[in-house]
Amino acid sequence: MRKAWLVASVGIGGALSFIALLVVGTYMAAGSIANGAGGGAVGLAKGAVPATYQPLVQKWGNLCKAINPALLAAQLYQESGWNPRAKSPAAAQGIAQFIPGTWAAHGVDGDGDGDRDVWDPEDAIPSAASYDCKLAGYVKDAPGDPTKNMLAAYNAGAYAVLKYGGVPPYRETQNYVKTITTLSKSFARPVGRVQPSEQAAGAIAFAQKKLGTPYLWGGNGTPEQNGRFDCSGLTLAAYRTVGVTLPRVANDQYNAGPHPKRDELLPGDLVFFSDDLTNSRAIRHVGIYVGGGYMINAPRAGAVIRFDPIDTPDYFGATRVTDEGAAALPDKPASA
Repeated sequence: MRKAWLVASVGIGGALSFIALLVVGTYMAAGSIANGAGGGAVGLAKGAVPATYQPLVQKWGNLCKAINPALLAAQLYQESGWNPRAKSPAAAQGIAQFIPGTWAAHGVDGDGDGDRDVWDPEDAIPSAASYDCKLAGYVKDAPGDPTKNMLAAYNAGAYAVLKYGGVPPYRETQNYVKTITTLSKSFARPVGRVQPSEQAAGAIAFAQKKLGTPYLWGGNGTPEQNGRFDCSGLTLAAYRTVGVTLPRVANDQYNAGPHPKRDELLPGDLVFFSDDLTNSRAIRHVGIYVGGGYMINAPRAGAVIRFDPIDTPDYFGATRVTDEGAAALPDKPASA
């Protein structure tokens, strides 16, 4: 839900010409945005990792060449959604979802306090990185990409990677490797300009047709709800019309692609707002950027879907949605 102190500065009348000018102007200003991707060390996108865990992920994500902080973050998010008390029906435990046998063999005392506690992120996160690096060592002689081979060993075992000379031909394993490598892009700080979205125009066109529709908490736009939406229901529906399936809640939608800087925003980017600018899990509002510093959003109860400015104290950041990024997101995190 958006803060009540935000007010709409653009009426519904004239919306077509207004949005057209914003889109054209923003793309002209962006120039050749697809160029300029460079190299460099992998850093973490602002707020993508909760501040409590960011130093651990940044430190231990550089433990060996096969991993990096964004990749480690993607694994932890995929496993538990950053929940240190998560547990699964298969008895996997903690933020890194170790099963007891694997923890007994590979858990480390990451914080040096004399014990190895699977429920303590200061032990579990270093253990996850250490286990990744051990697996990378086991398969270091296999042909192919060392990181993908490490992830395949994590899923299918080192023997399978060595047997097949790389990622084995198991659908589950191939999907796991693709999911983690894709998801890692949503945790990485971009080192160059992020490529434009191919579906942006269609998502904006859908949202534009909903201008003036009353807000509804939990609204998904169904006939029973009289076509009303809340903030993340609107963004979900907009991208669904162009074949992209987003998660239902705003803080998970943040991980559906890479994160352009404020001065690199393009129409169609999702823009996010939070009271905690250090933690993407605290995001509470999302809108669709249309250019010129404005978004279309479903702000709050008592308001209608409308244009609002994005440059406010609670602006968190943005995501350029991709097919692969959205598809890589977990259906739901492990239960607490």
